[in-house]
Amino acid sequence: MATPLSDTSLSPLKTIAVVGLGTMGTGITEVLARAGREVVGIDVSEAAAARCVAALENSTARAVERGRLTERERTDALARVRTCTDLTAAAAADLVIEVAPESYETKQQIFRELDRIVRPGAILATGTNALSVTRLAADSAHPERVLGLHFFNPAQAMRLVEIVSSVLTAPQAVQAVTDLALELGKEPVPVGDRPGFLADGLLFGYLNQAAAMYEGKYASREDIDAAMRLGCGLPMGPLTLLDLIGVDTARTVLEAMYAESRDRLHAPAPILKQLSEAGLTGRKAGRGFYTYEAPGSGTVVRDALTPPSGDILAPGRPVRSVGVAGSGTMASGIAEVFAKAGYEVVLAARSAEKAQAAKARIGKSLSRSVDKGRLTAEAAAQTLDRITATGTLDGFADVDLAVEAVAEDLAVKQQLFAALDKVCKPGAVLATTTSSLPVVACARATSRPHEVIGMHFFNPAPAMKLVEVVRTVLTADDVHATVREVCVRIKKHAVDCGDRAGFIVNALLFPYLNNAVKMVQEHYASLDDIDAAMKLGGGYPMGPFELLDVVGLDVSLAIEKVLHREFRDPGLAPAPLLEHLVAAGCLGRKTGRGFREYARR
Repeated sequence: MATPLSDTSLSPLKTIAVVGLGTMGTGITEVLARAGREVVGIDVSEAAAARCVAALENSTARAVERGRLTERERTDALARVRTCTDLTAAAAADLVIEVAPESYETKQQIFRELDRIVRPGAILATGTNALSVTRLAADSAHPERVLGLHFFNPAQAMRLVEIVSSVLTAPQAVQAVTDLALELGKEPVPVGDRPGFLADGLLFGYLNQAAAMYEGKYASREDIDAAMRLGCGLPMGPLTLLDLIGVDTARTVLEAMYAESRDRLHAPAPILKQLSEAGLTGRKAGRGFYTYEAPGSGTVVRDALTPPSGDILAPGRPVRSVGVAGSGTMASGIAEVFAKAGYEVVLAARSAEKAQAAKARIGKSLSRSVDKGRLTAEAAAQTLDRITATGTLDGFADVDLAVEAVAEDLAVKQQLFAALDKVCKPGAVLATTTSSLPVVACARATSRPHEVIGMHFFNPAPAMKLVEVVRTVLTADDVHATVREVCVRIKKHAVDCGDRAGFIVNALLFPYLNNAVKMVQEHYASLDDIDAAMKLGGGYPMGPFELLDVVGLDVSLAIEKVLHREFRDPGLAPAPLLEHLVAAGCLGRKTGRGFREYARR
């Protein structure tokens, strides 16, 4: 029977061995050395060890150039690192961090050898992000000293470290590596042992869906990536991120997650297997979803799939005036966007009072822009003068583009489109801003479905750059071209997608949010830990629960129900916890309580 670690058996973690000197191992080595640790870098390949040293020299030199290190600190850090190809060099280590390829056979062999080499009080950590820490620990002679220590790439920059305990791990070992992570300037998050752990458990399902979306030719790789960057504020699009992580690595992680969950969202998209087996594994190979300047380069170069510059489209229709129907935040924001771009705008609401209130909201928004120096007072006044507020649709008789921005209720929208069909002149383009309803259902409420299209703006419309342009099977080419041209004029980035639930952004975003809710529901992690993990480990501007409370739990639930109905995937069924909160009236910030409580205004 294994003997638990005693409090005295853990010495300070001063000497640390890193086994595996690829990109991650090299990054961890640099973090440790710069924090004053003696580091032994071990790799079976002499070439890998040499590349590690060269990478450390280059990286620390850049840090000196940027003022993040002094020359003396750089010299001292490099002096604390030695590399070798023999695992016995780990004999004196207080902690060994294994960052070998994601293979049970490889990692178990390393741990068996380390059992014979390291001293009794040493801690053995695996850097796996896909394999079971418990299974690796159980194969060790001293399972109580084995845990997971999952850094994120690039280790030098990413603050999150997941500390993974198995049921066999001694609490003292967990505390020791937690203290180390804090001393390294990292944010340690404790997690249980399941494939993907916390951050990757949420991230890889989303990446997998994006790969499947591209494989199904629903949208181009460029549009998928742009949509998630501009629509969600992510630092990198999902297909670019897959290339950075490594398509083969992503496939391995997903295989492990699917073996555990049997959730179809984790079943690797076939394109991941095709690319992996063709050797197109991403940046490291010089080719993955994109083509790169050279293996290891992050510079994308044109290839056969790169869209032609300037997007060759059919000629569009002239648009001089725009009608916006609605009086809410989205309607007033869209009207502001068009007026700023020089269009004459008719803003129509259900009453003259509501229309004037919406115009007043635009006036306040413009005043804030003036106060912040983004707009001159003269330009703000001219913008407001271009907007005519009215309580009827009569003013839409001469508009070239009518944009519907009313409640997300299909019956309400269809009634409005039937009215627009009667009021708007022949040739006018009719657009809906729906985020979840079928555009074609709005189109069929008119006698001219070929002139109906989706223009999904993001909130707040004046600030968010993305517009999802949604063609139905009936939309005319010149109508599509017209909306694309208008997007250029209003300085928005248009992405093309077909008429199906969620379009690009919501179809990828809301399953991720739903899975975060399931993690809390299953008591796997806390709200705070999940939010911290996604911000620190994924570079997300907001954690999933912060975002859910901002969007509104009722809105989120409605979108998730639409996605579930459309795709019939059990994994997309809304988490019961979300349904319970909505039923209790806990809808997020707007009600003062959602996943968290907020001060009433």
